[in-house]
Amino acid sequence: MKQIVLFLREHLSWVIFEMLLVTFILVLYWLDGFRGLNTAIYSIIMSLLLTAGFLVGKFITRRSYYAAILHKPEKMEDALIRNVQTTEQRQSTKFMRALYGLYQSEVQSLYASQHRQLQFVNQWVHQMKTPISVINLLLQEDGELDKRSIREEVDKIQRGLDVVLVNARLETFEEDMQIERVGLKSLVQQIVTEHKRLFITNGVFPVISIDESLVVATDPKWMKVVIGQFITNAVKYTFEKGKRLYLTAEQNAKGFELTIRDEGVGIPASDLKRVTKAFFTGENGRLTGESTGMGLYIADEVCSRLGHPMKIESEVGQGTSVKILFTNGEIGESDEELDRAIGSSDEDL
Repeated sequence: MKQIVLFLREHLSWVIFEMLLVTFILVLYWLDGFRGLNTAIYSIIMSLLLTAGFLVGKFITRRSYYAAILHKPEKMEDALIRNVQTTEQRQSTKFMRALYGLYQSEVQSLYASQHRQLQFVNQWVHQMKTPISVINLLLQEDGELDKRSIREEVDKIQRGLDVVLVNARLETFEEDMQIERVGLKSLVQQIVTEHKRLFITNGVFPVISIDESLVVATDPKWMKVVIGQFITNAVKYTFEKGKRLYLTAEQNAKGFELTIRDEGVGIPASDLKRVTKAFFTGENGRLTGESTGMGLYIADEVCSRLGHPMKIESEVGQGTSVKILFTNGEIGESDEELDRAIGSSDEDL
């Protein structure tokens, strides 16, 4: 019954038009004096019969379509109507299938994002238990409190919190992004200074060799996250004291390339292609037990969205080099605020 009601509602305008047409025929015969009354009645009856036959035939062809759209769907696949017959039905079905494809893509993307976020938070919470346990043990010890050890553990918690916040902000990256002209050396010096205690604790010395007048167009806040992550990794996987971390910038055919090169343990060739995958820790990550596998993933995502190609080269026992290409850099005067000298790296430390 619902199918018939829906059909009549859809063709109501057509039925009204047909009735007006019959009325026009009657008026035409009336004006002619009803000289052919039998012919008029015959033409009206034939018109009504043909109209009824047309509507019945059309209803039969659309009956399965009406049954499908009137049926309450139980799953998304029910929206994919089958056994269509008319051109309109085929086009509607094609549209619904395309819409279903978009829906599935968005759902899978959302599911992957939520799964990644949940896995990351669970892993981070588990890792944060270690520095908290160490702090509790230090507080329970008799005698003078070892402030340096507590500070190291607090720094680990702080870095972990920063990674969590950055990962959360990555979902709304475009809204948070702000491109500016940045003095590259000034920016790098700021980041090195912010990681001053990390360098001192691990006995690693940064060496900055970047032209004072080199200016690049980027988002300084996000680049601090990226470069800071590379510095943290470089220092964390340099187990021998007295090693150096080199931060240099050179011009090539494509632009200006910032290189961060350490003298650490290096990355095995089997891990090199996967280090930017989410949650991949590799052999080095298992050595320290502190890796979340998200640092290089976030850095790669940020570089990709900012349009700065990133490349990682490494050799076991020789160290790792991370290169970031700025295709829109130039040699010139940088903004006054970003060009304020923070001092050479060795002097700061």
